[in-house]
Amino acid sequence: MTEEIKIRVVNEEDAGALLEIQQEVLSEEDYLITTIDEFQRTIDEQREWIQEKLANERETIFIAQYQGKIVGWLVFQSPQRKRLAHTGTFGMMVLNEYRGLGIGKLLIEKLLEWAEHNPYIEKISLGVFSTNERAIALYKKMGFVEEGRKIKEIKLHDNEYIDDVLTSFSRSLPLLSDEVNAGLSYFSAGVQTSAEIEEFSLRTPRPVATTE
Repeated sequence: MTEEIKIRVVNEEDAGALLEIQQEVLSEEDYLITTIDEFQRTIDEQREWIQEKLANERETIFIAQYQGKIVGWLVFQSPQRKRLAHTGTFGMMVLNEYRGLGIGKLLIEKLLEWAEHNPYIEKISLGVFSTNERAIALYKKMGFVEEGRKIKEIKLHDNEYIDDVLTSFSRSLPLLSDEVNAGLSYFSAGVQTSAEIEEFSLRTPRPVATTE
């Protein structure tokens, strides 16, 4: 199955497909901070956003194609501040009907490979809804560690709150080592089976150098 999945760097011609995926995933309203009514980006703005990422050597966007169709993407963004320039956050989206194929895992593997060879990036961080257990399990498998959490950081509805779990991957940890592949976890969650760690729609990163 994975041989039918291709991961590559984005180009400007992919703007429309990325925008459609973002709109569809946002409409699910499960694990994303931005709501569909708050997202008003146009196709031209999407192209400009892609251009900005490609022009910054500390940022990148990877797309996933399944049988030639773009079905998911991952963006890595790094702050402009000098003292934070060694860090960055990522967000990922996969169309609902293509989840469970290992696309999220392949996208993250590509990001970690890119970061390993990037002379600037030392730490990859992201926040994830505490209710998104399948995403947390995937990060755990990939070697991310939980640094902490913001209690009741996200308010979905009246009297309905969830925590923002802060996770990271650092160069100081072995990249895709035997321990990581064996599923060693620094999360408090128990060991998951390979079937349980299939990717799910992951939330976009909080704004760093740019805003949604």
